[in-house]
Amino acid sequence: MKRYRSSKQRKRILALLRSTNTHPTASWIYDQLKGEFPALSLGTVYRNLRILQEQGEITHLDFGSTFDRFDGRIEPHYHFICERCGNVLDVMLPVLREIERSFSDQMGGKVLRHRLEFFGICQECLGQKG
Repeated sequence: MKRYRSSKQRKRILALLRSTNTHPTASWIYDQLKGEFPALSLGTVYRNLRILQEQGEITHLDFGSTFDRFDGRIEPHYHFICERCGNVLDVMLPVLREIERSFSDQMGGKVLRHRLEFFGICQECLGQKG
């Protein structure tokens, strides 16, 4: 793994990601930190997110949407994506390791990890009239 010098901006980006469960976009992260780092650019945010991902500190979430989202919670877990508002929520269910073993046995290889996403309408959107 390539080694990078430590940076205050990268440390703050990581701290911000770990302090929220909203699975933010790079733009959101930029908006949150630009007051603290006036010279910060969106390109710098993306570059640091890529480095944090390479280092295994964060996860890049690709749900086929227009904007990339990032997760500071790296332990295996599932997500629920609201098709109305676009919120991405952590699903607090045990990771189904049996699926990995079963699939590995069936294909004759070894599954290292899997992703499972649920799509629907979140509780907040269901409560809205309209």
